[in-house]
Amino acid sequence: MRTSTGLCRQLVSCCVLAAAGLSLQAGVARAVPADPAATPLDTYLSGLKTLRASFVQTLVDAQGRETDRTSGTLIVQRPGRFRWEIQPQRVDGAGAGPGGPAADAGQLMVCDGTNLWFYDRELGQVTVKPVDAALSATPVMLLSGAADIRRDFTVAPAGERSGLTWVLVTPRAAAADFRQALLGFSSGELRRMILEDKLGQTATVIFSSIQRNAPVNAAEVSFQPPPGVDVIGTPRQ
Repeated sequence: MRTSTGLCRQLVSCCVLAAAGLSLQAGVARAVPADPAATPLDTYLSGLKTLRASFVQTLVDAQGRETDRTSGTLIVQRPGRFRWEIQPQRVDGAGAGPGGPAADAGQLMVCDGTNLWFYDRELGQVTVKPVDAALSATPVMLLSGAADIRRDFTVAPAGERSGLTWVLVTPRAAAADFRQALLGFSSGELRRMILEDKLGQTATVIFSSIQRNAPVNAAEVSFQPPPGVDVIGTPRQ
């Protein structure tokens, strides 16, 4: 099953409550009005310089049907650099084949601090835009430090459920790519992200193998289009 390119962009997209067909707020205490007091998200971002994590992402449509499942890795280097790479999986959780996902499958999104690169391996196509022209308010922008948390989002505590402490993040801009996101924390670490888009789709990202402030090589948050691929757009130099 092919990964939803649009939702991958939104998660940067950066993700199983959604798989059960529940709404984003189901079972989670309704958020109180945004308060300037620190939330678990503020605490988490304080002192965050780099982040490495693996994830499994499940996409559910407005009718509660699981339509896509991917796995991948996230690398963040603050401020403003990240790498979000995904590989498709079958909905039954199995890999793409005996040897795992094909090298020409999946998508890669890299923000190098100047440009945002989106590489669709299946299409053999790269799209590039300057960061300030490409990114509206998205959760990975927030994690990477490319967005001002209090300027670009409303942030409010959203209670506790399933052993996680939740924070509700809502973009202030009407043109943002997602309606709202729930971020779930445990022992100070981000464990889960539930994102609802404007079409009623819900993506749930479950993080694992989390490494906070581990070394990140410059090459990991840089991108050079592979030979022979189509490049759409002009990068800023």
